[in-house]
Amino acid sequence: MDLKSLIRTITGSGAKAAARSRFESCKQRFFGALLLSAKLPTVIAAIEQHLAADQSVVLQLVSTAEAILDRRLGEPAPYGFEEIVLGMGCYWGVERLFWEQDGVWLTEVGFAGGETENPTYDEVKTGTTGHAEVVRVVYDPSRISTEQILKRFWENHDPTQGNRQGNDVGTQYRSAIYWTTPQQERAARETSALFQEALDDAGRGAITTEMRPADEAGPFWPAELYHQQYLSKHPGGYCNHGPNGCRLPTL
Repeated sequence: MDLKSLIRTITGSGAKAAARSRFESCKQRFFGALLLSAKLPTVIAAIEQHLAADQSVVLQLVSTAEAILDRRLGEPAPYGFEEIVLGMGCYWGVERLFWEQDGVWLTEVGFAGGETENPTYDEVKTGTTGHAEVVRVVYDPSRISTEQILKRFWENHDPTQGNRQGNDVGTQYRSAIYWTTPQQERAARETSALFQEALDDAGRGAITTEMRPADEAGPFWPAELYHQQYLSKHPGGYCNHGPNGCRLPTL
């Protein structure tokens, strides 16, 4: 059994007692001699401490593979790659829209644009933290452009609904673009203007998408384990994303 399988074993049960039992039985087998190193006992202690409160924390403390693209969650963008943070409502379907794209290197669901540090899903869904549900998209601009990323964004949700997306109502479901480069900002503003023209032609409303720099919006906080790549584990799960009937004109 490899590390990925170990993590699945540890986190596979929602019962904390079962998770602890699995962790104890696997700990020596899989970390072996590494337990003698200076740092790993500290990691083990941290896992054990947090496991008592929430077994999903194991994902965030151990190097963990993203299920679709086989990257580590939280991995920084490689040299020459870019990342952008996008909110389109419930992040389950949003993440799938982007992991399907050639040139996307990593997707990760989480929260951004709020005030609370390291919020949980249960906190965000109250609407009191100010965060939006978002997807962090890391991509290779030599294979897929920012404009292509944003075309997927504009055409697959309704950016005119304010603090809702379909039946999902609340500030956490707002449409948002948090850019990390000046080029992304230009692309966001240009595609927004063009898509507004398409919406006008269709008799639709004004775009309400929040657009600002990622460093102004605040940190990206990853969501809990069970939300990551949710629709790969539950193919029939809830998703309210798809073509909205308008097309972004070619730049």
